[in-house]
Amino acid sequence: MQVRFGVLGPVVAWDGTGAPIDVKGPKHRAVLARLVVARGRVVPVSRLVDDLWEEPPPGAVSAVRTFVAALRRALEPQRPPREPARLLVTEGPGYALRAASDAVDAWRFEGSVAAASAASPYGALELLDGALTWWRGPAYAGFDDEPWARAERSRLEQLRLNAIEQRAEALLALGRAADAVPDLDAQVAEYPWREEAWRLLALALYRTGRQGDALAVLRRARTLLLEQLGVDPSPRLRRLETDILRQADQVSDSPSAERVWAQAAAAYDRTVASGSRARLESTVGLLRSLAVAGPSGLDAARDQRIAAIAAAEQLGDPDLTARVIGGYDVPANWTRSDDPEQAAQIVAAAERTLAALRPGSPDATRARLLATIAVESRGTRAARGPEAAREAERIARSLGDPALLAFALNGVFMQTFHRAGLAPERDEIGAELIALSTRHGLVTFEILGHLIRLQARSALADFAVADGHAAAANQLAERHERPLVGVFTQWYRALQLAATGSSQQAAEAAYRDAAAQLANAGMPGVERGLLPLALLCLQVWHGHPVRLDDDTDWGPYTPWVRPLVLLTRDRPADAAAALRQTPDPPRDLLFEALWCLTAQAAIALDDRTTMERARTELTPAANELAGAGSGMLTIGPVSHHLDHLAAALSRTR
Repeated sequence: MQVRFGVLGPVVAWDGTGAPIDVKGPKHRAVLARLVVARGRVVPVSRLVDDLWEEPPPGAVSAVRTFVAALRRALEPQRPPREPARLLVTEGPGYALRAASDAVDAWRFEGSVAAASAASPYGALELLDGALTWWRGPAYAGFDDEPWARAERSRLEQLRLNAIEQRAEALLALGRAADAVPDLDAQVAEYPWREEAWRLLALALYRTGRQGDALAVLRRARTLLLEQLGVDPSPRLRRLETDILRQADQVSDSPSAERVWAQAAAAYDRTVASGSRARLESTVGLLRSLAVAGPSGLDAARDQRIAAIAAAEQLGDPDLTARVIGGYDVPANWTRSDDPEQAAQIVAAAERTLAALRPGSPDATRARLLATIAVESRGTRAARGPEAAREAERIARSLGDPALLAFALNGVFMQTFHRAGLAPERDEIGAELIALSTRHGLVTFEILGHLIRLQARSALADFAVADGHAAAANQLAERHERPLVGVFTQWYRALQLAATGSSQQAAEAAYRDAAAQLANAGMPGVERGLLPLALLCLQVWHGHPVRLDDDTDWGPYTPWVRPLVLLTRDRPADAAAALRQTPDPPRDLLFEALWCLTAQAAIALDDRTTMERARTELTPAANELAGAGSGMLTIGPVSHHLDHLAAALSRTR
């Protein structure tokens, strides 16, 4: 589990369970703090000596080394003797802290504030509310007067003040002006030179109907700026005062998106009867939008979707139920379900509804149910999934319905994993989705097409084309507020580093950064076990010693990793037994990668039967990069593993 560090307050460290780590005395903390300030760069021992003492005592260099050794024992208590440290490392003339980008609260805070700048008001508020709670006091508390900490303390404090003002902006955009007032009031009292805080406070007061208080705030700001700084208020501040005096429409009555939403929702509540079928169908459209809005939206949509289906079934109208089930055409590009139990419930409901449809029900309704079955059956070996996908595609093409065809092609994509080596077929599906969606304005499916082609071209080691699709997906996501797309494109960048000869250290760091963005993204089917699997694949491909933590959560990949884990622990008999029990990998984006892991274990254990099976399964993908079709990770060229298998099988017993 990852060690985390806190510098937004007293300097502390926590282990993977969240328990505090004893980092000893003030000098130990100073060394740790100084290395955090360096952000992964090497700090020479001589610099540490100068930073720790105004007049270094005799033996100061030895003392620094003693502090570092104690910190290493505290931070990596399970590290075997004489094994190099992985967190606080020696490099060149000094030391560096190799912490992941999400391991230090100040670094996470900076990333959240930057992300909030590009997010919607809802997203910005969610990010900033979380980030501001990480502050436990002044940054690097206890090192207030240290020259090496002064600039970083000041920078972080300015960032915190900016975040408070950004949060107020988000609250104002969401029509929650009253909620913005208390923090802004405190901000201007403590930092009277921050004009933006004065402006936001006055605007918030005005929007809550306190025009007199708003004008008083602006007059107080003008007086303080003139008396204490000798400057006139900025044009923005003066313009706001003029607008308030004129009671300008743009201050209080501009048709913001939030205000339009609130008014429309209120009108809907007044007009559409509670419990009506129209409300239920409208809910599906809302859930569809919610699912692509961000992590919390995806979680909420998933929770409510099964409830909407159950409510529709209770009404006893199969056509209504079909519209509720089939209307949730949210594109999917990952072949493992986030909630397999729920997916099975949705498939069962769709099958019941198909059987109950009247003979005159529209073909499009039937096709949407079939496409739903195809998408929700992903990653299973059920024959019904491919059959439903083919039938949905046939109906959609015969009807000439572009939105229906796009949904059906998503189902076809999800069922195109019946053997290895099918990246070219999936590339064609992605190309058709892009062309179809571009012609008919189907933005979410256009993004899906680019992500599918990114995956397929990665499998074919065509990173020049894959780069173009990553860029196109990012541009569409930014324009249409689809924040989850960036999770996949950042993992693609890490895969590209790993696949194109970058150093293993750089690739590992990129994987860890991508995993930090994936955490809490609302996609457990993608997240769980992916980072350790990516790191393991990198080590196995390059023939480096496999480094495994005892408490690693391999998630759904455990059966294919366990034989290698047991081999690293020098338990060949147990590894051989585990290999015999290893099932065939699921038919999904990581099919080839998991077969390659199985092949490596079989070679090490001289299990010729498993080697033969692995060779048979992998041969159709001989020209692909194993695992790269996921767009997330790779274990190297399939041909590399086939060569190893051929060499092992040619050896006589």
